[in-house]
Amino acid sequence: MDSNNGTAGKRTSRAGDGRAHMTADEMDEQRKQNVAYEYLCHLEEAKVWIQACINEELPPTTELEEGLRNGVYLAQLGHFLAPQVVPLKKIYDKDQSRYQSRGLHFRHTDNINHWFVAMEKVGLPQIFYPETTDVYDRKNMPRVIYCLHALSLYCFKLGIAPQIEDLYGKVQFTEEEISAMKQELEKYGIQMPAFSKIGGILANEMTVDDAALHAAIIAINEAIDKEDPEETMKALRNPSAMLVNMAEDLPDNYQTTLYEAKMTKSEISRNKSMDPENAEHDVYDELLTQAEIQGNINKVNTTVSLDRLMDALLKGDRALILQTLNSPSLAIRGVQNENVDHYVQRLDELKDIKQNNNSNEVVTLEKEEIQQAVNKANLDADKEYQKARAVELINEAIDSCDAEQLLKALQNPAAQLPPVFDYACALYFEEFHNMRDEKQSELDYDEISAAVRVLSAVAKINEAIDVRDPERTLKALTSPEACIPNLDETNADRYQTQLRESKQAKSESPCDLLTHFEICTCINVVNDQVIEEHQRIEAIQQINNTIEKGEPGLTLKALQVPEAKLQAVVDTQAYRYQVLLVREKNKKSEGHTDEEAELWLEEIQTAIDNANKDAQFGLKLSEGVESTNAALDTSDADKLLESMAVPELAIHSVIADCKGMYLEKLQEALEAKKSQGESGSGWMMNRLKDGSKFYYNNNTKEYKWSRPDGVVKDHGQLNKEEIQRVVSDVTAAHDRELLFQANENLIVKIQANYRGYQARKAYKERLDFMKRQLPLIIKIQSKWKMVLQKNKYRERLEYMKDNEKAAVKLQAQVRGWKARKEYQGRKKFFCDHLAVIIKLQSYFRANKARHDYVTLMNNANPPLPVVQRFVHLLDFSDVDYAEEIELQKIRQKVVSEIKSTKQLEDDLDQMDIKIGLLIKNRVTLQDVVTHGKKLSKHREDGQNMPKGLKGLSKACHDRLEAYQHLFYLLQTNPLYLAKLIFEMPQNKMTKFMEAVIYSLFNYGANQREEFLLLKLFHKALEEEIDRLSKVDKMSDFVTGNPLVVKMIVGFNRNQRGQNSLREMLNPLIIEVIEDKNLRINTNPVEVYKAWVNQTETSTGVTSGLPYDVTTEQALKHEEVKAVLAESITRLTEVTDKFLNAIFTSLDKIPYGMRYMAKVLKAALEKKFPEAAEKDVLKIVGNLLYYRYINSAIVAPDAFDIINVEADKQLSNDQRRNLGSVAKILQFAASNKGTSFEHYSEDFGGDSSYLAAMNDYIRQSHEKFKKYCVEACEVPEPEDFFHIDQYSDIVTIAKPSIYISVQEIIDTHQLLLHHEDQIAPDPQDPIHELLEDLREVPSVDELLGTDLPEDEEMRKMLQTQLGKTEISLTLSNKFEVPEDDQADVQQLLVRTKRMVVDVIACQTGDNLLQILDSPASEEQEELHQSLVKKRDDRDHRAKIDSEGGLMRQQSMSGDTRMPLSMMKTKVKKNLQNLELHEVVTRKNGYQDLVNMIAQDIRNQRNYRNSRKHELMRVRETVRSLQEKRMFYESQIDYYNRYVQKCIENLQQKGNNRKSRGIFRRDASQKAHFESLKYSAAKLHEKGIILEIGTLPTNQFKNMQFEIKETADPGVFEVQAKLLGMEVKKIDLVFQDLLQLQYEGVAVIELFNDAKVNVNLLIFLLNKKFYSAGK
Repeated sequence: MDSNNGTAGKRTSRAGDGRAHMTADEMDEQRKQNVAYEYLCHLEEAKVWIQACINEELPPTTELEEGLRNGVYLAQLGHFLAPQVVPLKKIYDKDQSRYQSRGLHFRHTDNINHWFVAMEKVGLPQIFYPETTDVYDRKNMPRVIYCLHALSLYCFKLGIAPQIEDLYGKVQFTEEEISAMKQELEKYGIQMPAFSKIGGILANEMTVDDAALHAAIIAINEAIDKEDPEETMKALRNPSAMLVNMAEDLPDNYQTTLYEAKMTKSEISRNKSMDPENAEHDVYDELLTQAEIQGNINKVNTTVSLDRLMDALLKGDRALILQTLNSPSLAIRGVQNENVDHYVQRLDELKDIKQNNNSNEVVTLEKEEIQQAVNKANLDADKEYQKARAVELINEAIDSCDAEQLLKALQNPAAQLPPVFDYACALYFEEFHNMRDEKQSELDYDEISAAVRVLSAVAKINEAIDVRDPERTLKALTSPEACIPNLDETNADRYQTQLRESKQAKSESPCDLLTHFEICTCINVVNDQVIEEHQRIEAIQQINNTIEKGEPGLTLKALQVPEAKLQAVVDTQAYRYQVLLVREKNKKSEGHTDEEAELWLEEIQTAIDNANKDAQFGLKLSEGVESTNAALDTSDADKLLESMAVPELAIHSVIADCKGMYLEKLQEALEAKKSQGESGSGWMMNRLKDGSKFYYNNNTKEYKWSRPDGVVKDHGQLNKEEIQRVVSDVTAAHDRELLFQANENLIVKIQANYRGYQARKAYKERLDFMKRQLPLIIKIQSKWKMVLQKNKYRERLEYMKDNEKAAVKLQAQVRGWKARKEYQGRKKFFCDHLAVIIKLQSYFRANKARHDYVTLMNNANPPLPVVQRFVHLLDFSDVDYAEEIELQKIRQKVVSEIKSTKQLEDDLDQMDIKIGLLIKNRVTLQDVVTHGKKLSKHREDGQNMPKGLKGLSKACHDRLEAYQHLFYLLQTNPLYLAKLIFEMPQNKMTKFMEAVIYSLFNYGANQREEFLLLKLFHKALEEEIDRLSKVDKMSDFVTGNPLVVKMIVGFNRNQRGQNSLREMLNPLIIEVIEDKNLRINTNPVEVYKAWVNQTETSTGVTSGLPYDVTTEQALKHEEVKAVLAESITRLTEVTDKFLNAIFTSLDKIPYGMRYMAKVLKAALEKKFPEAAEKDVLKIVGNLLYYRYINSAIVAPDAFDIINVEADKQLSNDQRRNLGSVAKILQFAASNKGTSFEHYSEDFGGDSSYLAAMNDYIRQSHEKFKKYCVEACEVPEPEDFFHIDQYSDIVTIAKPSIYISVQEIIDTHQLLLHHEDQIAPDPQDPIHELLEDLREVPSVDELLGTDLPEDEEMRKMLQTQLGKTEISLTLSNKFEVPEDDQADVQQLLVRTKRMVVDVIACQTGDNLLQILDSPASEEQEELHQSLVKKRDDRDHRAKIDSEGGLMRQQSMSGDTRMPLSMMKTKVKKNLQNLELHEVVTRKNGYQDLVNMIAQDIRNQRNYRNSRKHELMRVRETVRSLQEKRMFYESQIDYYNRYVQKCIENLQQKGNNRKSRGIFRRDASQKAHFESLKYSAAKLHEKGIILEIGTLPTNQFKNMQFEIKETADPGVFEVQAKLLGMEVKKIDLVFQDLLQLQYEGVAVIELFNDAKVNVNLLIFLLNKKFYSAGK
């Protein structure tokens, strides 16, 4: 149906012009046609009106009646009119999924009743209501449409729905549609309601004075015609007119609207008058009815109210907005005055959105949009109320001191608060309680929301603390909601530790979670500690710097700095501090490469402590020396001995027995010293253990670490060294005396050894200590260096910031000078090299094109101008169409060749058997000849394409079209066939697979079929592995001869897979075969026998050796061992070549084989998760090598790896060589042969002599494992073939299959038998398809042929007809998407197609700019030329491909629109896609541009793959043709053999058994038989079906005579009527057989007699060729 104004009027005028020549019947027929057309117009009017009300697409006009039966659309209309009484949730089957899958349900009548209730609610008079059965059972659909028209007018009067349009004469229907509707109306005999009188009936239904109302309405119409607004307004005020809601300030508006409505109605009335003289007129045909007048008044009121509302929104006048919303003309429901602020906000947002979508043009909101805004605003207000109530509950919970109640109040969704955690209940309660106490009033929402946000963040911090993850804790602390200040990421570990300790300390309190204050306190404590440490570090750094200066006073001041926090610093120790610190620093520098090694805090404190200890030690030492000198003065030996025993004095070697001698010698030493100088100053100097000098005054008790100025040494006192020297001398003398008396040597040796041990031990301990502390030392130094470096960086940064302006100014000056200089030089350079520059520019442009191409191919967001440069690649060119056509034809040829070649091969095998039986007299020559003709038939018709659907009857065509839907579903959903495979008996599976599955997928002839076949194998393989029980071993999958694996290998050994094997193995196998010196024999007994034979043959003397020996006996001979060793070496070399060829040819393995290996590996790992990887790879290797490659090596001639002539077969040695190689490869793949037992089993006997190959097999197995892993690394089929679920939508070639009739029937039978197993879900779409097909048809029913009643003949004909090949073009019945995403995807595809055409004709920086800018005339012309060019290409392609290539009309229809309309539709589609979050306006719809760029890339990949596929299928056809030529040569041979048999047979004489369809010898005497039958007898036998117009009762007068002729197989048929010859024809028996073979069931003889071919052949065979006749 298309829109076409004035079409009906033109048809009417033509009928009027020819009325003088029309008969009464023709005029009646014309009237019925007009009634049908008018009713179709009313259907279209109702459809358009319902769509405008419910905003949903309805079925086409011709299908509208059927679409209304379920009542869904009517119930939705009821919801639009009265949403309170008909809510959407009450509508049964709203998405109509139940109706589409199972048809009508009794509950659909509920929807119709909902519609009735809605009409009652709005007040439509009951006189218009139809019955439920009028809708549900289609008993009176015109009454339903009549009711819809009345309802529309009534609702228009009430102002709640738009006015229905009058489309009479504005729409066009085809003659078929009008005729079909006419027949439908005649079928039911329904009287068409008077649609034009609805207005009058509505007026009559009002309880008023009819005459007064009629007069008032006529007066109003007359006033309208005068075009005087005041007079019209006066007529409208007439109370008799029953008009309401009139505004006194709108007379002009009323006049204009009513006048236009009246003129429109008058024009429509004139168009409807086919015959002004005889047509039935009504006063209201041209006058406005009361309902129409009221409706137009309401329309004016609504329009004006909308304009006033928009003005009020612009002015922001809330009072006026509220007044307008409450006005009866708008009838907005649910308006609440207190929500006016929300109304204003929502309406402003709606206005802005609509204005932005219309290029900022002034817009007016629709009534429905305003109602939606009011509803949303009421929801907003309700949410605000609920939120306020929730705040009250929270405050009440705080007052009640109930933590659980507070938690529930905070978690109330109405509160609209951030997430609240249950485990922090006590925290929330404590903090909110404190907040309430501080504020002394109730908390408001903002305070609560902010507090919850912070407290929830605090709860997360506590949770992170418990996890003990510093990073997680820091992340929680730095959360903006936590509001924790002064955080430093470098202190994360210390924060964690401090917070953890604080939390543990709080574990016993009611709230064991840290509060926000406590967390901040912990953070501040850590920060203070860090700052304090930094200050101490600075103080330590200052101390180190002072030490370097060498001034003890400064060093003392640095040590006394409070930040250093050093203990026990004494002023008098300044010099000692300096000495020890310098010493310690020098010592530390010795162990580091850094010359400026610095002391740490602990080292400085240790030095101070050591200095203080040294002072104490020096004092005690000096006091001991003083006491010793005093004892000398008193000559008290006991006191002397006691004084020397002071520990600090450390006088060693003191012996009590020598005290007298000590006193004497010391006094002598003292006297000697006094004589050397002055005495009495009291100053003495003693050395400490480290050799330091300690000055001490006996008189004043003071001490110094350095010799004071003016100090005189007191020679009247001995110091420690002098005392020790004397004591040592005395003791030594005493000891020598004693030691000499004992074993002096032994003592000395023991002392020496022990001291050495002590020294070594001390040294080792010190060395170990330094090594243990080295990492810590290095770490501390690195951190300290980091601090120093940061300080330097900060200082440099501050310097740069302080002088920023000067630096910028200097940089600007320098850059300006450099730019000017560079510009002048560049300008001169350009002038000097102008020619080179032009050349470079051309190179740059070419490089730019390459760059754009690289950008398109690799950039994730290519710019729109780049995409525009290559967008033309998306359209199909003539070359694309030519390649598609060629590819389609070659695919058909491949499938036909495969089937024909296979059939030839099978028939040749049967011919071999029949000839063998013929020799043994088991079959007759005629059987052989018949089979030979069958071979000839295959040979002649091998290139014929399968039949399509065009030659079938409509019933058969419809049935086969249903099969097209079924096979499409089986193709695209592999789960059905995967389950069906395992439901069938094993013995039937091979036949089913070959006959149906390969035919269904065209033997994987193209990428789509191969992709779908791989999907089937994938599902089937997973299904087979899942069927393994848990107790099965994984190896059982291999030993059980898995069915799916055989299917996979069988498919991948097709021509393409065979070519891969041939390319991989052919050179190596040829090399092995042609190597005459290669003899691999690892059987010792056979080698022994060959050696013996060779010896005896060469010498001519008996060897004397036994011929029959065991393996052990054979191995005793060195000659045998030598031959075996050489065989093993050659075997290893040859096997290695095969291994390298296999491993380096991984890419040559068909993708399907590798993908199935990947699927097998994943399925096994899932089924046996505990299995080792090596075990899984063994099974994968079994598939890749043993199943696929091994057989080709063992029997290369059988798998077409090599070409072997019939008279040249492989020798035993050659086969043994190949078998030995294959066996070693098999062992390597499965890791067998690592023990002698394996070899014993495979090679025979004790094979210990082969143990040398174990290592080789193990190494090769490791390579095989790696090979299997790499083989499984392949992409998914979707990525490899670039195919997805929408590929069938965008391809121009429809999928088709070539399948026999019997295969179709067998598949249907199997599906019905296992329907419940393959589709347990009752909603599965396959149930509907099988229900459409009903029971399984027979062959003759499917092809629409008649078969004879004879059972034997019937079976024979059915067998022949079952082999008829049919071409099915597959299509998807379920065009309705299964989900919303499918709708979105289809919308996306359409939008991309339109955008491609737009950007191809119009340029711009981005898509938004192009869509918003208007298209010029040149751009429109360019677009139209593109459309025309595309149509021409499509038309040529359709002709060339005979309809096989057609562009999707739904796709191409959108692109035929002008650019302006197309861009409008693109904008609308983009808005819908944006609602589904597919694209976004924020980035200028860049996502859509990216998709187009990806389509361009995919188109390139598709073209490349198509070229490769063309090459592959051409090669496949060539190989198949070679194979066919070989079979044809065999057919020629068989034909010559059969011909020879015939000649021999004819020479034997006139044996009747030899008679048949063969030509007789010319010398033989002719003897011809004849048959005579009446037509009635032949009709009784079913041979003659009918004879022209001759009645059946006259068949007895017609006689037929069938007579043999001199030419065997040719019969003369004469027809006689009442004894008079009518016609004579020659009937060739071979032609009848040909017709029978082609499936022709009925032919015409004599041009009017219809004869059953099969029964006629049966009659001729029985009467002329039967042996027992």
